[in-house]
Amino acid sequence: MLVDSHCHLNFPELYNNIDDYLLQMKQNQVDYALCVGTRPDNLDKIVALAGQYEGLFASVGIHPDEYLEGFVLTKEFLQQYTIHPKVVAIGETGLDYFRIQDQDRSWQHERFILHIEVANAVNLPLIIHTRQSITDTLAIMREHNAMKAGAVMHCFTENLDNAKQCLDLGFYISISGIVTFKNAAIVQEVAKYVPLDMLLIETDAPFLAPSPFRGKTNHPALITHTAQYIADLKEISLTELADATANNFFRLFKKAQR
Repeated sequence: MLVDSHCHLNFPELYNNIDDYLLQMKQNQVDYALCVGTRPDNLDKIVALAGQYEGLFASVGIHPDEYLEGFVLTKEFLQQYTIHPKVVAIGETGLDYFRIQDQDRSWQHERFILHIEVANAVNLPLIIHTRQSITDTLAIMREHNAMKAGAVMHCFTENLDNAKQCLDLGFYISISGIVTFKNAAIVQEVAKYVPLDMLLIETDAPFLAPSPFRGKTNHPALITHTAQYIADLKEISLTELADATANNFFRLFKKAQR
C-alpha cells in the first residue's frame, strides 16, 4: 500500500480527468492521497473531493505565495472546514521568500502563525511549505509551539543540517519526485538519512513528476517511482518503504481512517 501525502487533485490538469487518475492510483496500489488546499476559493472543491471518494483526504490552508488582495484570513474561516470527517490537516502553510526577498514579510508571518494556532486548537497537524525561509520557518514553529499539533515538512529540499533540526523537533519529512532528478544530490542525501519512521512521500501533483516523467503532468500513481527510488537509496525493499511511509501517514494524520 502506498500513500501520496501531498497532491492537488483540484487543479484542472487532474480534476478534469479525475476518474482516470483515480483508476491509475488503484492499478498502482496507491490506496490513499491527501489533497491539499492552497487558496480560499479551492477549499470547498477539495473537501467535496475527499467526501466523494473513499481513498482521498483533505487539508485546508492558504499557501504562503498567495497574497490575495482584499481577503482577510480568520481562524473561523479555517475552522469551519475542520468539522468535516475527511479534513485531516491544516495547510499548506509556511513561508516563501522567493518572490518577496526585499519586501515586507510580516503578512506571511502573521498568516503562518494563524495556521499554527488553528492547528493547535483543533488538534490537526500542519503541512509546511518553506522556500528560502527555513530559519524563520523553524523559529516561528518553535515560538508558537507547532510541535503540539505536529507537522510534516512538505517537498523537502533543504540540506541535511536543516533536516536534522526538523527531526529534532519531531517533524516528519516528506520527499517528492525531485529526489529522482540527476541534480538533486542534497535531497538524495536527506532521503537516505531520514529515519524510516519519520519519512513521508508525495507527488505534489500536478507538479514535479519523477524521472522518467519529468516535465509531464504528475499524478498520484507516479508516487511508485519516487518510492522505488528512495527504497533503493536506503537499500530496502519497496514493500518495506511503502508500509513504513503509509504507517507514518496515519500516525501523523490521526483523523484519517484507513
